Amino acid sequence: MKMIWSDFIAGTIFLSLILLGFLGNNILIVRHLYVVIIGPEKKIIDIILIHLAFVNTIIIYCIGIRNIATSFYIRNFLGDVGCKIIIYLERVARGLSICTTCLLSVVQAVTISPRTTLWRKLKPQTPWHILAFLLLFWIFNSLISSNLLHYITAGSSINRSVVGMFTVYCYMLPSRNTVKWLFLSFMAFRDVIFQSLMGWSSGSMALHLYKHHKRVLYLHSSRSADNSRPEIRATQRVLTLMTCFLFFYWADFIFSLYTGSTVTHDSTILYIKAFLVLSYVGLSPFVLIIWDICLPKPCCVP
Repeated sequence: MKMIWSDFIAGTIFLSLILLGFLGNNILIVRHLYVVIIGPEKKIIDIILIHLAFVNTIIIYCIGIRNIATSFYIRNFLGDVGCKIIIYLERVARGLSICTTCLLSVVQAVTISPRTTLWRKLKPQTPWHILAFLLLFWIFNSLISSNLLHYITAGSSINRSVVGMFTVYCYMLPSRNTVKWLFLSFMAFRDVIFQSLMGWSSGSMALHLYKHHKRVLYLHSSRSADNSRPEIRATQRVLTLMTCFLFFYWADFIFSLYTGSTVTHDSTILYIKAFLVLSYVGLSPFVLIIWDICLPKPCCVP
């Protein structure tokens, strides 16, 4: 089949996002792995960031590679088993991304909360506590995506008029409405719970930093107030990261809900979904690298 310019442009964009994402997430992994190995401070946050970069890398590989192959008409490169593995890992990693981002936001909110609050007592004390949470996230997301291992197949020997398309070569077999809506409900429940926690923690951090800044303005001169600018910048960092995540994730979730409920064949929607996900996992590590997500030292509580 002769390649058309739209597919070539789409493939080039996907390739650029893949390279950008791999670069950013690998920098993030190496940077924080170095701190975990030799540095005595902030190991809990560093472990969460390493895990977030790792699951983002899985998403980049799964979505990026198959969409590059689709755009450049590389045929028969996955097969039935390949389709199952790639799409299953993608779905699990996307669930892990929201869970890990939520955990990061909650841990930060608890860390900067006053020592006398009940929430401060909930802060994980050792990296092992964080690893236990991450293990539970893996088990939970693996289970709620397990239906894909049965219903995803390659498209070489099926009637394509009655199945939903994940890529040009990977399709989802029709399932009973009960099964379909059960797993969609679990996904929606997960997203609502974790994003609600993320919203609460982000709002709590922003409020805490705002109150801190107001106290600085009240107690010090205008010259000293200028020194409180890191608190304002820290608020902007947190809110920018959460806004970036919420925009890309909810846009992708709406498209996922549409394709999951209608079993659509529209390849344009699939391209848009892939672009949204790759944009987030490619840009988010640079948000963390350039605007170090750790709150400034005057506000940090060890």
